[in-house]
Amino acid sequence: MAPRKKLKGLVAATITPMTPDGKINLPVIRQYVDYLVNEQNVKNVFVNGTTGEGLSLSIQERKQLAEEWMCQGKDKLDHVIIHVGALNLPECQELARHAAAIGADGIAVIAPFFFKPTNKDELVAFMQKVASEAPEVPFYYYHIPPLTGVKIRVEELLDGIKAQIPTFQGVKFSDTDLLDLAQCIHKNETGEFEFLYGVDEQLLGALALGANGAVGSTYNYLGRQTNLMLQAFAKPDFALAQQYQFLTGEFLNFVIKLGFGVAQTKAVMTSVSGIPMGPPRLPLVAASSEFIIKAKAKLDSIVWPNGD
Repeated sequence: MAPRKKLKGLVAATITPMTPDGKINLPVIRQYVDYLVNEQNVKNVFVNGTTGEGLSLSIQERKQLAEEWMCQGKDKLDHVIIHVGALNLPECQELARHAAAIGADGIAVIAPFFFKPTNKDELVAFMQKVASEAPEVPFYYYHIPPLTGVKIRVEELLDGIKAQIPTFQGVKFSDTDLLDLAQCIHKNETGEFEFLYGVDEQLLGALALGANGAVGSTYNYLGRQTNLMLQAFAKPDFALAQQYQFLTGEFLNFVIKLGFGVAQTKAVMTSVSGIPMGPPRLPLVAASSEFIIKAKAKLDSIVWPNGD
């Protein structure tokens, strides 16, 4: 494999724009890329994941989105990671081959969650079959037990994984188990793996443990503020970093109480960016007008340390 730039900092978990009648809205992606880069200073994306409703899209739609992000992100984005997970192995493999063919900077896979792997060996065997279809592409495990129900600890997975998956690059760690994350980072003394944290409201805690960066939905519309938190942490100015994390948490705590998921994220992104993200796909239903009004008012009321 050719040398590559290390993936660190913020990675936006991209939203899938849809038309009012529920079709994917590919022409919006160009504007979306420019918005992330120019307005949020976010130059890495994670496509077709949870926020992108990847498991609600057809294989063809997922390929079209991956191609459009690669096309529009050329010379603008640093990393385009394509999530290729599915409920069955052949579809994962097909998506992995496609991602490799279009030049993706990495692929990621969730654990299958209808018929679930029950131990490390079963999960690694599944991932190996996917990764081997893209033998030159960095591979990430997308660990999200709250949605998959697969609670195999990542610390356990790491033992000997390079021997079975030579392209294994790291983990998108979307769980609140910071003990597991800490043990992973402790084992990663050589720094060969990347650990990207996926619970936005706890990012500062993960950074303190040694996470390389983060993948999350809020970086679509709070990327600039979160980048300032990363800068404060790096100085180090922990008090300032805390302020940013507390304010992000204040907003998320508010909207979670109203009911906050992918549909509501699409509504917030539309409101903040002005880019029409459209409705979600059933069984998700669009955010209510009441939610949109309250969420916008709350976000507008927050005074960030940089004076925004």
